[in-house]
Amino acid sequence: MTSRRAGRRIVVVAAVFVLGGSAVAVVSAIVGRNHRTSLPVACVFGSGSAAAAYTITPEQAQNAAIIAAVALRKGMADHAVTVALAASLQETHLRNLPYGDLDSVGLFQQRPSQGWGTSAQIMDPDYAASTFYDHLARVSGWQAMAVTAAAQLVQHSATPDAYATWEAEARSLASALTGEVPAGLACRLRGFGGSAPAPSALGQAAATELGAPLLGVPLPAKTGWAVAAWAVAHAYTYHLRSVSFDGWTWTAASGRWVLVGGSGSGGVVTAA
Repeated sequence: MTSRRAGRRIVVVAAVFVLGGSAVAVVSAIVGRNHRTSLPVACVFGSGSAAAAYTITPEQAQNAAIIAAVALRKGMADHAVTVALAASLQETHLRNLPYGDLDSVGLFQQRPSQGWGTSAQIMDPDYAASTFYDHLARVSGWQAMAVTAAAQLVQHSATPDAYATWEAEARSLASALTGEVPAGLACRLRGFGGSAPAPSALGQAAATELGAPLLGVPLPAKTGWAVAAWAVAHAYTYHLRSVSFDGWTWTAASGRWVLVGGSGSGGVVTAA
């Protein structure tokens, strides 16, 4: 695999709403040195202030959500999600690339010739994340390692310190996707990607990626917010206009979460 420094993201935030300690926003943005485009749709995560907010595309958000979901399914600690996200941010900016240095492909630029699987397997984000975590789990003491050190012991990059560039962003995104930060991810969508999927498609994807049918069943707060963030990150592909959990509702049109009355103890994630 190879590492490429894609550059820090520059975010211009039009309006920020602080919800439960998390800043979510309706934005127009410039994302990365290689993505200088005003986005008609955008996903935002971060905390504290506009300066701490990050913006990614729905495609990047869905890939990140799959990475986090696989960790939940495999019982990996939240730190593993930060390590994996930092690795993918460095390697591909969370894009599932069908090309790379030599035979590297996919979210992590894994190489078939180095035993990571076939190109077709590696191009499946679920498979790529799962095999990343399998390699991470074999690193002794990874749980206490710095993000860049743990990522390097999996990736074996020619630029071993580059993963540190993305640590703050990866940690913020992981906090949203693992449910550590309620209402931590929000996307503003103007239209959806592709044709409308079958009504059962979202539930099937949730069961596959999360490891259980977690939509529409009672969940504790942290797990529920992880599932809610997963649903928001998949909204562009699955044509979701709203996601609700524990008295909060996100809508695609507004791009924000609104509290309508919750207990803070959990509930049922619904998506429509």
